[in-house]
Amino acid sequence: MTQPQGQGFAPATGDGGPEPAGGAGAARAAELRTAYEGLLQIRRLAGAGAGIPAPWELRLMPRAVALVLEAAGFPPSAVDSSGRRSRTGYRVAAGGPGADRVEVTWAGPPGGGAAQEERERLTACAAELERHGWECLLYRGPRGRRFLEVEAPRSAPPDRAGSTGR
Repeated sequence: MTQPQGQGFAPATGDGGPEPAGGAGAARAAELRTAYEGLLQIRRLAGAGAGIPAPWELRLMPRAVALVLEAAGFPPSAVDSSGRRSRTGYRVAAGGPGADRVEVTWAGPPGGGAAQEERERLTACAAELERHGWECLLYRGPRGRRFLEVEAPRSAPPDRAGSTGR
């Protein structure tokens, strides 16, 4: 999947279409590896180490969380051309306007078994995200469906992008 120039790699959030096949799938896998390695390098250069989210991740939490999950090999959910779920997997969404958290759900087509898998799969997602420095809490929401609430670590480095250095 080619991104518009200047947009960079867009990790799968679980609301996109099916994965590209063949050569396009291999190209996406290469882009994913490069983006993930870039995330780790930025963390190291930010001085907090590879286990603490960098300031850009805190500003773009859904993107950063989706990148970690996709790089770890978790399948993203997908929707078909009519907007119906066509594949079971993770779905990453902002926790609300101006929210400093992200929600991760395990979504899939009706009758596809997502509800039966969600506790185990979301627990595995949480373990991977926590390994990358995010704080995760597993909740039971409406209709008893589980979801992860992902937040920045309490010890996250301050975002100095706007500071003048004075």
